[in-house]
Amino acid sequence: MAELSVPELSLVVLIGSTGSGKSTFARKHFRSTAVVSSDACRGVVSDDENDQSATAEAFALLHHIAGVRLRRGLRTVVDATNVQAKSRQELIAVARAHDVLPVAIVLDVPDSVCLERNSSRPDRAALGAHVVARQQRELRRSLRGLEREGFRKVYVLRGVAEVEAATIVDEKAWNDKRELTGPFDVIGDVHGCRGELETLLGELGYALDRDDAGRAIGAGHPAGRTAVFVGDLVDRGPDTPGVLRLVMGMVAAGTALCVTGNHENKLVRALDGKQVRVAHGLAESLAQLDAEDEVFRKAAHEFCRGLVSHYVLDGGKLVVAHAGLKEEFHGRASGRVRSFAMYGETTGETDEYGLPVRYPWANDYRGRATVLYGHTPVLDLQWVNNTLCLDTGVVFGGRLSALRYPEREPVSVAAESVWYEPVRPLAATTISTAEGVVHRDPGVLDLDDVIGRRVVETRHHGRVGVQEENACAALEVMSRFAVDPRWLVYLPPTMSPCATSELPGYLEHPAEAFAYYRGEGVDQLVCEEKHMGSRAVVLVARSAPAARDRFGVDDGGTGVIYTRTGRPFFDDPVHTETLLARVRVAAETAGLFDELGSDWLLLDTELMPWSAKAIGLLRNQYAAVGTAARAALSATAEVLAAVAERGMDVGDLASRTGARKDDAAAFTDAYGRYCWPVEGMAGLRLAPFQILAGEGANYAVREHDWHLARIDRLVAADAELFAPTGRVFVDLTDQDSAAAATAWWTELTAAGGEGMVVKPRQALVRGPKKSEGDGRLVQPAVKCRGSEYLRIIYGPEYLRENNLDRLRSRGLGRKRSMALREYALGLEALDRLAAGEPLWRVHEAVFAALALESEPVDPRL
Repeated sequence: MAELSVPELSLVVLIGSTGSGKSTFARKHFRSTAVVSSDACRGVVSDDENDQSATAEAFALLHHIAGVRLRRGLRTVVDATNVQAKSRQELIAVARAHDVLPVAIVLDVPDSVCLERNSSRPDRAALGAHVVARQQRELRRSLRGLEREGFRKVYVLRGVAEVEAATIVDEKAWNDKRELTGPFDVIGDVHGCRGELETLLGELGYALDRDDAGRAIGAGHPAGRTAVFVGDLVDRGPDTPGVLRLVMGMVAAGTALCVTGNHENKLVRALDGKQVRVAHGLAESLAQLDAEDEVFRKAAHEFCRGLVSHYVLDGGKLVVAHAGLKEEFHGRASGRVRSFAMYGETTGETDEYGLPVRYPWANDYRGRATVLYGHTPVLDLQWVNNTLCLDTGVVFGGRLSALRYPEREPVSVAAESVWYEPVRPLAATTISTAEGVVHRDPGVLDLDDVIGRRVVETRHHGRVGVQEENACAALEVMSRFAVDPRWLVYLPPTMSPCATSELPGYLEHPAEAFAYYRGEGVDQLVCEEKHMGSRAVVLVARSAPAARDRFGVDDGGTGVIYTRTGRPFFDDPVHTETLLARVRVAAETAGLFDELGSDWLLLDTELMPWSAKAIGLLRNQYAAVGTAARAALSATAEVLAAVAERGMDVGDLASRTGARKDDAAAFTDAYGRYCWPVEGMAGLRLAPFQILAGEGANYAVREHDWHLARIDRLVAADAELFAPTGRVFVDLTDQDSAAAATAWWTELTAAGGEGMVVKPRQALVRGPKKSEGDGRLVQPAVKCRGSEYLRIIYGPEYLRENNLDRLRSRGLGRKRSMALREYALGLEALDRLAAGEPLWRVHEAVFAALALESEPVDPRL
């Protein structure tokens, strides 16, 4: 039985005369969606699979479909005769364009079999024997040259029995190590510096193994960590054989992985006897290897020859390549991929030292995988768009560096000496700065990242889509009105109200909020007082240098206060800094910076009074409505009183007018409770209710008890500025507990309070599973507003039964959906911020949340 090993990602080209059984073979061994048939494409473009006049268009379609599948990382099988070299070359070009391996499977069966099979097919019965004979001649002429044409694997199945006995075995790519999840210690360019490598491995916690001569021949980590070397083990340094001996031992023992560097590639070519320029440290390696025995030289030669271009690790989350790798090359196999992985990309220019100018591919990188690499020496480790160069020039007197993954913790040791004088000083730029070359900012969101329909992957709610028209609206806000984008790391989600109440005189009532969470299997809740102000996100740094170092803002500012749409809360920066100074002092007094180990904090708050931000809305909408209603109804009441004095019976109309006048007065009283004079900062109150994030941590997923305890410390530190948030904890399994919370809400709203927010006590919660996989995300909070407050929202007379009946038909589906999606996007932004991901990745989620605000949802909900 012939076993055909076929790469999981490849272009499989079936070759055989018509009637040789290619379609049957394809159906038997490959999924139907993977097979692209020339006959089927001919039928698509002409409605006739045998219309030879449509062949050119059919193959154009076939190549397009194959290209799309390969671009998406899907193995593709081409079912066509492919007996002519020209047709095969076109397919090899498609494979190369998408950096996958082309595989040829030849079905070489006798002419008589092909003719017999064609005669049994009505659409092929008229096909002349000369056609089969010609195709068979072309096929057999091609057999010896298929590998020279570019096929990386060639299988020739001769005869019907061999074709029928063949089996396909999926072959993983050599660079595919996605099943290895680490943890890893990724080590930068060693360049023959054995002493520094041994020291670094010790710092990382590895125990060295030594032979009888005391030479390091391997190392292992007690916690089972794996070292990953980015290549350039050899050349320039004092002990290339010692480095190779150590790394070869680790790789053989399974405690390390290693990719090839350009110096290993050149060393192999030199050892193969190829013509190479003996420069850049190669002479030192060759001399050192000459001092070793033949057995070691041969083993080192084979080791370096067998190194792959890159590895894809941890489910695709981590990629290691010597010079880095663009996203479209991850997991691919071609000469182009190998060249990029070893040498990177250059502009074609040389600098003043005669060395190539590197193109800054990392500035353009927008992939999800973390890419760790070396090749180009740098003075300091600096993240650029989720990529990190680990070559800190140890051989030139710099440092040997590693990164612990997934911890993202750097570890470095100093060079023992300047082993090799660099041609270009380490401090000199190695990135293209040529005039006319435009590079993307490695941090800030680019226009191409947001235009059109977008999909954002979130950890907690899957894929969240953003429609193109909503993206345009968000782009307008972010580009024209938002705060400095370096500060804009989070936008708070909208909040859904509880289900509509059927109780007389109520549109919202705690019973519905409790019923929702009870239905989701959540029985431990916290009810928090809802402050009537304006939502304000406060990002406060411990100092201006801390703000500069973490957020790159060097204008002397220490933070920002912005609205839920990203706009500055105050027009005057002085007001912002004055308020931030009070917040900072309170946070210091409360010990939050020290406790959380962070030089900055991100707070979700309500800033009061409402009139501080919404004065225009109050004057132009609410006050105008209230004043007009009172004036009109007072005049009407006076007229009705005069008419009544003349003896006309207008009692019913006068009574209704009086009631309407009372409603108008109640409307004015409702919004008036949330307004008071503010002069400068005097009169402002800030009600924090959540600590969203600090350095390296997303606190939004912490239980609410944790947040409230720390918020209480802030309030105690500055009771004049910070308003306390009342709360009641509820156990839904206890009827008395729920009743007490309802009574608290009733008392709160009767005294003029807006209402309460009901939250699961444990914060991030999922409902019961209804199918395989995680349960759906539960609303993080629902608001339950008081009857008098809702006058502001629905109008002075909304409590009249006929109006309440109409309002009870309000639909909450869109609002609830938006609240969950925005919540997931907010958590995603905080997770990315905590993980130290580049700003554009954080902005991707922030921008999507802002875009969702343009969806058509009733703003009163």
